Amino acid sequence: MSSLEKEIAAEVPKDQEAVNPGAGPATPQKPLSRFTRCYRSPLFNVILVGLISFTQPGIWNALNSTGAGGQQEPYLVNGSNALTYGLMVFGCTIFGVLSNRIGVKKVLIIGTLGYAPYSASLYVNNRYGTEWFVLFGGATCGIAASALWASEGAIALGYGDVKDRGKYAGIWLGLRELGQLIGAAIQLPLNVSTSSRGKVSYTTYLVLIALQCLGLPLALLVSPPEKVIHKDGTRGQNDTKSKKKTTLEEEARKTWALLKRKQMFLLIPILIGFQWNTVYLGIYMTKYFSVRARTLGALVSGIVATLANIFWGWFYDLKYFGRPTLAKACWAFFVVTMLAVFGWQVANEKLYGDSNPRVTLDWENPGFGRAFGSMIIFRFLNESHYMFMYWIVGAFFDDLETLTLAVSLVRTFESIGSCISFGIGAASVSPMVNLIISFAMFGITIPATSWVVFMVPERPVDLRKEDGQSSTETESIEASKVATQAAELSSVPRP
Repeated sequence: MSSLEKEIAAEVPKDQEAVNPGAGPATPQKPLSRFTRCYRSPLFNVILVGLISFTQPGIWNALNSTGAGGQQEPYLVNGSNALTYGLMVFGCTIFGVLSNRIGVKKVLIIGTLGYAPYSASLYVNNRYGTEWFVLFGGATCGIAASALWASEGAIALGYGDVKDRGKYAGIWLGLRELGQLIGAAIQLPLNVSTSSRGKVSYTTYLVLIALQCLGLPLALLVSPPEKVIHKDGTRGQNDTKSKKKTTLEEEARKTWALLKRKQMFLLIPILIGFQWNTVYLGIYMTKYFSVRARTLGALVSGIVATLANIFWGWFYDLKYFGRPTLAKACWAFFVVTMLAVFGWQVANEKLYGDSNPRVTLDWENPGFGRAFGSMIIFRFLNESHYMFMYWIVGAFFDDLETLTLAVSLVRTFESIGSCISFGIGAASVSPMVNLIISFAMFGITIPATSWVVFMVPERPVDLRKEDGQSSTETESIEASKVATQAAELSSVPRP
């Protein structure tokens, strides 16, 4: 145990369950230092999780935003990504259960172990042509991503108070997008002289692999939930101990009951089909753009994704519109804009696909803005969709337990869609065929999603109350929390 851990272990009581109002006065504790309170605070832990997300999926996004992980041909990398998402279809649910059994911090640590091998496999393939390692890297990435997705969201949303969850979610997702921005900013100067088609410099991977290796030490610094200290001195709850009593059968029954609700199963088409164009965009960039244009695309994609997060996060919190009106207006905007951009891209694909000789789109060439602009708008709309889906789920459900299950279902069906779309992208079909499939999949999602949008209530629902949780039980829980907090405040120095 390091000196830092020894200091914290000495200052923070390990057995918080000993604090029992019916068992007499609590044992006096040593006052907590300012450093300990800062280190154990929800904000510091959320920042750590955001930095982990920056080093893991953020860098993964930076590589894939160049098209096919920076490779010259997209098929092998698309196959590897299909394997990644295929594992995540089952892995997200499995690690969600494990996080309740062995602890969210341990699952988070597992989530930092598989991304770097994937990036290393791209480096080896780029430099030496090794192919099997890319598939192996896709498998390790799938396992790690399942663990990371099951744990990082729980920490970002569950460690802080309810009133701070929006802010903490913004910090977490904002730092993740920073990974794509910095990763792309590193790639651009390394490839700025390459105005022809091909693959990015292998030096790019070495820098990004080094960044991804920082994820593990950052994860080791994250506090387990029972050691988190809030501003008022209260401690986080040890959810692992309480949830061990819930059987796998009960968890499965709750998940199935949630999936059968109209609000969830009508979202399945859009969760599976909306972002199929992501695979097409990777093929589009590798087929027609120069290497430096692809790295520029990765940088600009990160910028517009960040702007989308900032804009929609502000817009959804506006008090001028009710939630039902806001949901309908946003969805109408997405439908009209996506249909228009798909039509524009079909025209672009026809132009570039039929060109003879084969076109190479570089920022010095005329017509580059037309080809580049449609791709950037797609990136903006994809990130906007991502936020819209989570906002819709949050508009329906209020309690954290239901939201956790709902998010796991959202990510499961997203993984199904990504697995199938990358599988099609791994086949040697023409870019136009891939684009038409993406166009058709989006069209299929419109009716069911429109039905869901018209169901959005003014205020979310607490399903625990709907299920008949007695007020006596609720009052007992709240009284226990107050008593525990009062006892724990005795160890916090007064201002």
